[in-house]
Amino acid sequence: MISKSPEETKPLESIIIGIEQQVLELRSGQQLAASYPISSSRFGLGTDVGSFRTPLGRFRICEKIGDHVPSWMVFKGRIPTGEIATPGGEEDQVLTRILWLEGLDKENENTKERYIYIHGTNQEELIGTPASQGCIRLRNQEMIDLYDRVATGMEVQIHA
Repeated sequence: MISKSPEETKPLESIIIGIEQQVLELRSGQQLAASYPISSSRFGLGTDVGSFRTPLGRFRICEKIGDHVPSWMVFKGRIPTGEIATPGGEEDQVLTRILWLEGLDKENENTKERYIYIHGTNQEELIGTPASQGCIRLRNQEMIDLYDRVATGMEVQIHA
């Protein structure tokens, strides 16, 4: 049996996403548990339906989708298609795992209906730059790591 340090046994409490820095931080209290580079919307920030912009504010993970599917699995309508994506391409694909976000602020209460997720991508080379259609994208292996460490209901904050 592998013993864990006290820091590893603390429950993870929140995700903080910095758009300017293009980084997602997984936190336990004030302690940084993990950090991942991300890609937010290439259309900027906002909450309008159809804008393809990344919303700001407070959110929670309302659903986790993709338990045990292979890395690079393509999702359509949150359902795994059985297709394994190849790197690159123009299409902004939803891959590997999905953390579906629900807005907790008046300004972002339409987030779930806008289908804003944290998910893997076929465009890993664009991670670190705004390139998505509103979602927060991670490299696929990092998406699996994050997914395995978080729970439904966990708080997510996205700030400029």
